[in-house]
Amino acid sequence: MTLEEFLDSDLEGFEYLEGELIPMPPTSGKHGDICSNIQWYLQSHVRTNRLGRVYTSDTGFQVGDRMLIPDVAFISAARLPEERETSFSISPDIAIEVVSQSDSQYKVVQKALAYLEAGTSLVWVIEPIAKTVTVYRSETDIQTLTRNDMLIGEDVIEGFSCPVIQLFE
Repeated sequence: MTLEEFLDSDLEGFEYLEGELIPMPPTSGKHGDICSNIQWYLQSHVRTNRLGRVYTSDTGFQVGDRMLIPDVAFISAARLPEERETSFSISPDIAIEVVSQSDSQYKVVQKALAYLEAGTSLVWVIEPIAKTVTVYRSETDIQTLTRNDMLIGEDVIEGFSCPVIQLFE
């Protein structure tokens, strides 16, 4: 199947990667808690300041030659397409992935780098067991935050900050 065929299909619950359909199995309640927390903190700040839109895991993004579904994503008001009846043909400004039991380290890093290669400014990989957030700014600029650190939106979501520990409450 080509990317175009995938985009034209009615398939749901899959990501598309180099001709392969990647099933997106249901996740745990803990995974959902973390996704809800980060989405709520981001949404509160983004809507109050009219900075753009925050999207949940039912929204697809064309990331290079892939169709990916981040757990949470942000698109700035300046980049937000008027046409939103289909999945996005742009990468998000921030892509957030919460590691689940079915994820391998290899696939998580591969996905983070694919977002960056496609133009995403920041990728946040949230690791529930260690209670960390790995911030990818580029292939060589990677920082791991612990529960004692603050997660900030840097120049992508101006003024956003949240204690890392709050993502896991």
